[in-house]
Amino acid sequence: MTDKQQQDALDQLSINTLRFLAVDQVESANSGHPGAPLGCAPIAYLLYHKIMKYNPTDPLWSNRDRFVLSNGHASALLYGTLHLAGYNLPISQLQRFRQWGSETPGHPELGDTPGVEVTTGPLGQGFAEAVGLAIAEKHLAAVFNHENHTPVDHHTYVLCGDGDLMEGISHEAASLAGTLGLGKLIVLYDDNLISLDGPTELSYTEDVTKRFEAYHWQVQMVHDGNDLVALEEAIKAAKAETSKPSLIRVRTVIGYGSPKAGTNKVHGEALGAEATKATKKNLGFPEDKSFYVPEEAGKNWLQAVEKGKKEQAAWQAKFDEFKKAYPALGEQYERTMAGKMEAGWEKAIPTFPTEKAVATRNAGQVVLNAVAKVVPELFGGAADLTASTKTIFKDSPSFHVDPVGRNVFFGVREFGMMAAVNGMAAHGGLIPFGSTFFTFSDYCRSALRMGALQHNHSLYIFTHDSVGLGEDGPTHQPVEHLMALRVIPQLTDFRPADANETAACWQLALERKSASFMALSRQDLPVLDAAKYKVFEGARKGAYVLEEFGKDVVLVATGSEVDVVMKAALELKTAGINATVVSMPSFKIFEEQTEEYKMSIFPHGVPKISVEAGATMGWWKYVGRDGVAIGIDRFGASAPGPIVLEKLGISVGHVVEAAKKLVKK
Repeated sequence: MTDKQQQDALDQLSINTLRFLAVDQVESANSGHPGAPLGCAPIAYLLYHKIMKYNPTDPLWSNRDRFVLSNGHASALLYGTLHLAGYNLPISQLQRFRQWGSETPGHPELGDTPGVEVTTGPLGQGFAEAVGLAIAEKHLAAVFNHENHTPVDHHTYVLCGDGDLMEGISHEAASLAGTLGLGKLIVLYDDNLISLDGPTELSYTEDVTKRFEAYHWQVQMVHDGNDLVALEEAIKAAKAETSKPSLIRVRTVIGYGSPKAGTNKVHGEALGAEATKATKKNLGFPEDKSFYVPEEAGKNWLQAVEKGKKEQAAWQAKFDEFKKAYPALGEQYERTMAGKMEAGWEKAIPTFPTEKAVATRNAGQVVLNAVAKVVPELFGGAADLTASTKTIFKDSPSFHVDPVGRNVFFGVREFGMMAAVNGMAAHGGLIPFGSTFFTFSDYCRSALRMGALQHNHSLYIFTHDSVGLGEDGPTHQPVEHLMALRVIPQLTDFRPADANETAACWQLALERKSASFMALSRQDLPVLDAAKYKVFEGARKGAYVLEEFGKDVVLVATGSEVDVVMKAALELKTAGINATVVSMPSFKIFEEQTEEYKMSIFPHGVPKISVEAGATMGWWKYVGRDGVAIGIDRFGASAPGPIVLEKLGISVGHVVEAAKKLVKK
């Protein structure tokens, strides 16, 4: 046997080893997706064995290539690959595939498994997160790479399926990637002609090549997914194209080698014992062994460990030279990649005078630019609403014009934008944000949920936060959105009452290193005296007392409605009713406080009224069934904002009337 024949045989054995580690995972759980792993194992083998730059013993090496399994249902393929390549993922974890507490959940989850870069599963989101990874790489390379020093130089590889490309988010993300010229983004498309319901021709007949060429991508076709030579040549050509992202269509056979190959029957259920044996027999693999790794295949795969160590060591030596040449940049790189902020950065947070009313969206712009120099990792933009959301760095160019720029013009792509933000956060080195009108959080809610699930330090900035935006009418007036987002676990809510609470909320959002959203006003709001009301200290508790005339009634509000209850409390005082006024900028942070503190804000035996220009569901937890929740449990209307608020009951008079009735009880 020639050397080439020996290598070909070893490659094939290594690929089949991966195939059957995936199949055996699915069989052991009697749950999962064996079809894609059987068809795509050659792609994973080539990437991890020969193409990608990574170190299995240090999965967080900052200059590693990133791999995203966008079709996350094929997770058994990724787990088998990570185990074979030498990551700390023992065979015992593969044997616990999809089981409680295992490191091998049904879809890849960031933080659960070493080597998983982003959480994927909802189709299309991995694709869009990969666009965010590539944006982060391009921006950080522009910031840190100088002359012969290139501390940031890596690629993002994606494996996706037809389901990913059917989802609308992939259209948004692909269009953005082409516009931004993300030349280090390489997507391998598992073009197997089968979806869960049957042949893709039932629902998916567009010319994918023309579609991506229209998006300004390089597109190639590999006609046989088992042809390692053709796959490698295509990837080399993709890497050579530095001005465009690349799509490589790979014609595979779903369930390759199995009796169910080429059918939807192999997509989402275990093969079964007999079909598993038949598949192993068809591919020349021992039929009676499960989770079997032939010695020669294991050694072949594990070459990745020494290769990765050498690559990282070589990079580290060059990085040490970079630090000597550019000490300030070197310190910034190490600090930001570690997720640490510059010491004393919070001193740049401004406070606002009380003389002039300020919309909280405008206050947000002031804060953003005030901290820009001391938080250089802050990076983002808007979905074609920069002038409205006020999220722009005044002293920075557009990322599209110059990748060192911190302003990203995402276009009208709310879902794609927020998923890309999650990818940037997962990359490291950035604190990314996206912004749009609050009502459009509906378009991107799944991405917000994914950011929270991943513990991403993603910031979602929403403006025009209530029916108070006025004439645009109910299509643009958020009503149920605050409560809908507050119920997402691990997502921090911020709805500040004024400019100073906005500054405090921005500080908290930057400090907390987790996903959060802000709901900011279009209309101007009176500014609270930051010192008098201890705004920054109070916001840190999630809810705090602004005024305490007495404990006849507690009036609690968020956002623009805080001014309403402040005025109502003064009117009630003249009527002999002494109210306590509470501002509650964050439900999530309030719930983190001690029971003693929470009781001090909402004491037993005191009637309570909440006021918020949105759905009342959720407020009963705080006001009790005997309390009153003043809100809006209907859609808004087209009229000037103050009129809409008045007509829908968000007014001083309505609060005073409700308080008088409640106290009399």
